[in-house]
Amino acid sequence: MIILTLFSQYLFSLIVFTAENDNYFNWNKDIHRYNTRQNTNIHLPTVNLTKYLKGPYISGVRAFNHLPSELKNLVNDPKAFKLALKQFLYRHSFYSVKEYYDGNVNL
Repeated sequence: MIILTLFSQYLFSLIVFTAENDNYFNWNKDIHRYNTRQNTNIHLPTVNLTKYLKGPYISGVRAFNHLPSELKNLVNDPKAFKLALKQFLYRHSFYSVKEYYDGNVNL
């Protein structure tokens, strides 16, 4: 049984929300056809309101884009993606969201 820290559980919920609703987002590979390192990322829209910026839409995109590309490639298989994401968050045990963004996250 895997027990995640509070911040890891928050990140898990946020990233799963984004992955399950990926049809609402524009992917970088859809915006341009160049094969870049960021083509597996979701395009981060430009927003002006702080309330919208801190909401789950933008926060989820940022958290998803910060994942290693091996995890992002599993989005098409939801069951495998959730399992791999949970194992990844359990292995790293983040105790703050800042720690997730500051750290060099690798599988």
